[in-house]
Amino acid sequence: MTGDKMITAIFDLDGTLADTLADLADATNYGLRTLGYPEHGYDSYRKFVGNGVVKLCERALPEDRKQDTEKLHGLFSEYYNAHYLDKTSLYEGIGDTLKALDRDGVRLAVATNKPQEFAVPIVEALLPGVPFVKVLGGCGERPKKPDTAIIDEILQALPESSAVYMIGDSDVDILTGHNAGITSIGCVWGFRGRQELESAGADFIAEKAQDIYEIITGRHDI
Repeated sequence: MTGDKMITAIFDLDGTLADTLADLADATNYGLRTLGYPEHGYDSYRKFVGNGVVKLCERALPEDRKQDTEKLHGLFSEYYNAHYLDKTSLYEGIGDTLKALDRDGVRLAVATNKPQEFAVPIVEALLPGVPFVKVLGGCGERPKKPDTAIIDEILQALPESSAVYMIGDSDVDILTGHNAGITSIGCVWGFRGRQELESAGADFIAEKAQDIYEIITGRHDI
């Protein structure tokens, strides 16, 4: 148990809680195909994601067609709205890890650059019953990670925490943790891998979901 200490664990979504890459790629490729531009293989999208959907669309377009970012974004949203759970699934061990953290009194939240209208239903569908205190996604009023606005909004809604963790799979998440002055945990199973996480200065590296529980609680009996 965490005792009287109030610990908060803030999770990224894409590449951390859930493998969403195929659905993101399919939606973007649909838009590219519709506009008559070349599509990309799934692995290419590992570098395109992380800074929000608009940036994803911009990165996927040919260098001389970046002016079509808004058009591609519209097509992406049209497709993704109907297909965001076609191939998306939780990473192994995530459900048990979150349940164990909640059992031990750790407060759970989600902070993602994925648009709010997609983040909330995906979390609700994949993790029903997990008592997240906040699920915050990208919106026009709030700067995206690595800006700390999303972390600040989560923490302002809670009593003071004795420890806060930012848990994610990319340098964006690690930088967000650094910028907010909180501890970062890099998840190697995600889209970017160990090298990027270590280069960004992750405080801890998690090889598997259970490692998150052990880092936060100091216990092994998940």
